[in-house]
Amino acid sequence: MAYRVSAYGVARQLGVRGWVRNLADGRVELVAAGSAPALQKLEQWLHQGPPQARVDQVIREAAEFTEFDGFEIR
Repeated sequence: MAYRVSAYGVARQLGVRGWVRNLADGRVELVAAGSAPALQKLEQWLHQGPPQARVDQVIREAAEFTEFDGFEIR
């Protein structure tokens, strides 16, 4: 299963709000808001991804809070 779709499922399962999208250069960008424990679990998952995924790097950046209604694929 694709990384983006899998990340969407994990984020929704954890109750995280935000979005995920593919970038033109093959990277995946994800913006998330939620409880600290949920965000920590999501970040742990992002480092491994779905089976057969190759994750070279996860870059974490803090950003100004934005309100999201749910989690979506863009």
